[in-house]
Amino acid sequence: MKYFTIKEDRSPVYTGVITGSHKWGLPGVDTCPSCGATWGDNSRAYPSVDLSPVASLADFVEPRAEPIEEYERLCELVRPFLPPGALLEPGTNLGPIVGTAVGRFGQLVTSYPWWLLAQRESFEKLQAESLQGLKAIPAQLRFRQRNAPEFLELELLPVGRAHADCIPPDRAPPCPRCGHVAISLPQDLLLDAATLPSHLDVFRLEDFSTVIVCTERFAKACKRLKLDGAVFKPVPVSRPKRRASVK
Repeated sequence: MKYFTIKEDRSPVYTGVITGSHKWGLPGVDTCPSCGATWGDNSRAYPSVDLSPVASLADFVEPRAEPIEEYERLCELVRPFLPPGALLEPGTNLGPIVGTAVGRFGQLVTSYPWWLLAQRESFEKLQAESLQGLKAIPAQLRFRQRNAPEFLELELLPVGRAHADCIPPDRAPPCPRCGHVAISLPQDLLLDAATLPSHLDVFRLEDFSTVIVCTERFAKACKRLKLDGAVFKPVPVSRPKRRASVK
């Protein structure tokens, strides 16, 4: 199986701009007592999560950093609403995208590298292709134009990891308390074949959540359906080494 990363098509014909954010989110962590990091990463999102039943809903509205005990308390309030396979980290976004949009968009939109939206008609076409694990939630976008498209955000579960061969060998392990790890996205990304899912045709990496990956099936379906707005770049995958036969 071949794999591809999904990136924005920056052709000048696409003038669309989305200004918005997800409805709710977890705070970042202020000075983790284990590693000392103050951080949050909003590239991980679960748009299907509805926190409306939570009594302390205001705790999930304002982006901020909190002591880790408060962050952990809020994580426990969120967990019952998460989709299977979801992972939390400081700054995780929840609920649909809310905001405004203007300009010309393609059938697929990646305004931010970690977002993947599709016009409703395009998503329904992809669903008809029998691709695995497709799930999308309507974005709450107000358009400043007539005949505006309706966009859905694909919910991308964190699965799959970069192979150790593309990671610096002296990298410090993740913090056991807050999960912080000080590492940049490798320039020459190599996927670890042993970690890639067999039940999803599009997903985000678990260790580099800004990276959206899809299977060749998904990329071919988009090409066949002429879904514009995004580009698919092949990404290499590690292969298990064959054991030498013993005679």
